[in-house]
Amino acid sequence: MIIEINDKNDWEGFLVKCEQKSFLSSWAWGEFWLEQGNKIKRLGMVENSRLIAMLLAVKMKARRGTHILIQHGPNIIDAGLDEKQKILEELFFELVKWGRKEGASFIRWAPLLERNDENKKIIGGLSISSLKFLDAPMHANAYEATWKLDITPSEEDLMKAMRKTTRYLIRQVQKNPEVAIEKSDDPEKIKIYSQLNEAVAKRQRFVAFKEGYIRREFGAFAGNGQAMWFIGRYKGETAAAALVIFWSGIGFYHQAASRGEYSKYSIPYLLQWEAIKEAKARGCAIYDFWGYTDPKAFPKHPWAGPTLFKMGFGGQKYEYVKTMDLPLSWRYWPTYIFETVRKLKRRL
Repeated sequence: MIIEINDKNDWEGFLVKCEQKSFLSSWAWGEFWLEQGNKIKRLGMVENSRLIAMLLAVKMKARRGTHILIQHGPNIIDAGLDEKQKILEELFFELVKWGRKEGASFIRWAPLLERNDENKKIIGGLSISSLKFLDAPMHANAYEATWKLDITPSEEDLMKAMRKTTRYLIRQVQKNPEVAIEKSDDPEKIKIYSQLNEAVAKRQRFVAFKEGYIRREFGAFAGNGQAMWFIGRYKGETAAAALVIFWSGIGFYHQAASRGEYSKYSIPYLLQWEAIKEAKARGCAIYDFWGYTDPKAFPKHPWAGPTLFKMGFGGQKYEYVKTMDLPLSWRYWPTYIFETVRKLKRRL
């Protein structure tokens, strides 16, 4: 039976039990979308009076048309291959009805299902009102692969497990009295980060998230003590900054930017180490570096350099099923063509 979930404790309590998850499934992320002016649905599936699956769905309005977005969901527990397939079919059947009612031309789904033969078989066998999923031309502002670090070992052991160069740079910048890392939950620090991010976006020619978007993201989590700014300075000047979210036992390195003219001081290395230590102090077991691409296989990918940086801290990659679209009408195809061309231009 499909139900709508309206109780935060029920929602968050279920997610605590899930191993694979990100804050894009959290209650706070739903509140973030409501603050943005979007309609949402928090759906759950109940079997024998027990909640076994949940997903957060968002109605997105864009110039190219309306669609339904699912980021890193559904979250499912204690289900075999056949049962998981049935759960997905029932949830998406409900979403198709909602999407058509809202005039959506497609559903975009970024699953948090590991990229393996079993999950590929599940998705390939899905049957939803004779509709079929196809690979999306663009991702859904949610990673399809990421780099995670188990931070339960001691700080000393975490240091030992780092790449030798990473460990050396952290220790060197720690000795520099002109470098300081500030930790803050002050929402006005967004202005510092936004200026830095816009400068980086201009230099690297990408479209940065607007200040209002990041302010609402920070606000959605900071009210529960789940978000913090890390700001790295050299001689009082801002050199690097990051927004880290602490949710459900995981620290997420989500928004970050740094100024190239300060690169020789290795400030982002110390900033990252301070964020990892903060996550550990808060009782987190995992630090999610948010996003990964294979730098050897795709050396020209925009994420190749940042991925090498993240890998230096130790950890391992996690790859998930790629983002998919479920077309609901012919209006989807102009969007598909436009996004395919844009992807080629951005070398993604």
